[in-house]
Amino acid sequence: MRTQLSATYLLPPPRRRGGYVLYVDFDGVVQPESVYFYPRLGPVLVNAPGHKLFEHVGLLEQELASYPDVRIVLSTSWVRRYRGSIPKVTRHLTPALRDRVVGATFHSRMDATEFAAAPRGVQVWADVVRRKPLDWLALDDDAELWPAWCRDKLVQTDEILGISAPGVLEELRAKLSAMVPL
Repeated sequence: MRTQLSATYLLPPPRRRGGYVLYVDFDGVVQPESVYFYPRLGPVLVNAPGHKLFEHVGLLEQELASYPDVRIVLSTSWVRRYRGSIPKVTRHLTPALRDRVVGATFHSRMDATEFAAAPRGVQVWADVVRRKPLDWLALDDDAELWPAWCRDKLVQTDEILGISAPGVLEELRAKLSAMVPL
């Protein structure tokens, strides 16, 4: 499959470039994937008894604690939902995670419809091309149509258990350790 990047992805480079980057989705990563947005209520978790919104942000903070140089780029549809407002999107994260956020794969100057039509892996890859990190990983439960040339950078999470799934957490630890020299 050949992917052609349109003007939606060809924006000026982000302010924060280089470094080590972790692309983080929310749904299926720090909470179950079954989140719906209601105009008057906001985000609501449905069909996930015993779970809550952002239940694994403490776990993500804990896993990143040994890697202070790793920055977060949001690769979640929440950024589009909140019209590119990083402060609104990150208000449910811990202060330590919020401090790591340097941007998002979606930018308000992008065509939201065209961006949403692209597979998540293509969205992330386009940001990698613009941001030029030293190295990167992505946490996402959506592996569909992820580009083959960067599939090894994806830590696929469980759609219900997110990063708390034992195999997922082990893979994240191993890949973080390999990515960032201590």
